[in-house]
Amino acid sequence: MRSARTAAALTAAVLLAACGSKTESPPPAAAPTTAASSHAGHSAASAAPLRTGERFVDLALPEAYEPAAPHGGTDEYRCFLVDPKLTEPAFLTGSRFLPQNAAIVHHAIFYRLSREQARSAAQADAGTPGEGWTCFGDAGVQGETAWVAHWAPGAGETLMPSGFGFEMPPGSKLVMQVHYNLLGAKGGDTDRSGIRMRLADGGAPLTPLQTALAFAPIELPCEPGASGPLCDRAAAVADVGERFGAGSAEMVSGLQAMCNPGKTPVPGDTQHCDQPAREAGTIYMAAGHMHLLGRAIKVEINPGTPKARTVVDVPAYDFDNQALVPLPEPVTVERGDTVRVTCTHDATLRKQLPQLKTLPPRYVVWGEGTSDEMCLGVMVMAPKK
Repeated sequence: MRSARTAAALTAAVLLAACGSKTESPPPAAAPTTAASSHAGHSAASAAPLRTGERFVDLALPEAYEPAAPHGGTDEYRCFLVDPKLTEPAFLTGSRFLPQNAAIVHHAIFYRLSREQARSAAQADAGTPGEGWTCFGDAGVQGETAWVAHWAPGAGETLMPSGFGFEMPPGSKLVMQVHYNLLGAKGGDTDRSGIRMRLADGGAPLTPLQTALAFAPIELPCEPGASGPLCDRAAAVADVGERFGAGSAEMVSGLQAMCNPGKTPVPGDTQHCDQPAREAGTIYMAAGHMHLLGRAIKVEINPGTPKARTVVDVPAYDFDNQALVPLPEPVTVERGDTVRVTCTHDATLRKQLPQLKTLPPRYVVWGEGTSDEMCLGVMVMAPKK
């Protein structure tokens, strides 16, 4: 998951700004299948009953897509344009991603597009062979898009709190970005994932929601006793750029510039980032996202002060349990509050996990691949009026 490429874009997208992706007639959704590996699970929990004024809309790929990782890598981020065919204003009040081939689907994000962005996405789709287009880290369209739904292992239906929803103007279209993880894949795997959207009448008195993100860098050295060319940080950053494009290498330097300005990166298992909140609001739901080397993640507001609040605290991170969940109590944030996200990773897991144990040792930085890492807090909030 990633919402921006450069240091400037990261600063603009940090917590409590309207967040999304920022860069230069379908059949019903197919039923999900059973995961084929220990790190490709998903929840089969049934959806909650429809609330007053809600309806379901099912979307899926019109044709199966066969992922192919570019640049000799093992990951592909593929974007697909999907159209709920809205003729009236609506609110997205819940969603359930249906990973038709969960053995290769790492995560999915849904971005709401403006009309101009939808035209750009349609052009990208038409100009690329097969379904969709490659889009590492973003929606592949210009301008800031609105992140309105996502799925990661462990999530079933994500239900917004009663009285809240993401605005969906008439004609709204979505980019469905799917991260395909092909580590261990034998070739020939296809996917026809989709989403079941829970929509409410746009005339209902609902409070609009936004998705907010908090980032921290990863500077995880090779495990003790390990050696190899990719244990050198510069070589590891260059490798990320080769596999995912120059923007991915810029993401690494951008995180350092944002979180540790003027300082040399310090290798270590635990990294954090403090940033000021750019917008006031109330957080109602949250989740943490890391990859297979993640051990713990925490998001705090004003840590170490009398106004300290904890948004996310996962001391024993489980990759297969990343559902966005309601907070026990909503957390109010004021403009200028300090937002801190902290992540701990464990390089020794590389030799314990089937998906990673055959890969060479490496210095791990932020990267889009399943064999790379992330440190991301995802929060659903209502901005202060």
